[in-house]
Amino acid sequence: MKYENAAKLLPPALLSRVQEYCDGCVVYVPKKGGKLDWGIGNGTRKNYEKRNKEIAARRASGISVKELSEEYCLSEDSIRKICRKK
Repeated sequence: MKYENAAKLLPPALLSRVQEYCDGCVVYVPKKGGKLDWGIGNGTRKNYEKRNKEIAARRASGISVKELSEEYCLSEDSIRKICRKK
């Protein structure tokens, strides 16, 4: 991201109005529509939710935390956290 001179971008009336609030400071203007939450745009969040439901179901069916940890390449603490949330 590069800095742009507001005097070159904004109409004089708008620039004057903005200067009433932040004269001489640097302001970040976000893109329209904002940013999507993590993992929404590429499906990662959905994949993790599916995996976590599967882990919780398998733990409830009696598979040990240690086995799940090895199978999913997660720490035993991570498996326990996932199971507590579900």
